[in-house]
Amino acid sequence: MNVSEQEFKFMVEGITSDLIQLLMDRNNYTLPHAVEAVYSSNTYNALLRPQSNMYFQSSGYVFSLLNDELNNRAISRP
Repeated sequence: MNVSEQEFKFMVEGITSDLIQLLMDRNNYTLPHAVEAVYSSNTYNALLRPQSNMYFQSSGYVFSLLNDELNNRAISRP
């Protein structure tokens, strides 16, 4: 299924907003921390690539990927 650039941007913005809210609700992140975590993640970078088709996934699914990434990042920090 092809979507326009405008539709793609709208879908990405919606998921991004949901990810930030989910980090605040489920992981007790502050707004600035949640925004930084999302925008600096590999998950967000993948979401920005139309070829990944992540914009077709539910926010909950993308959040599970982001949460796994953030948890792995926390574990690997010295």
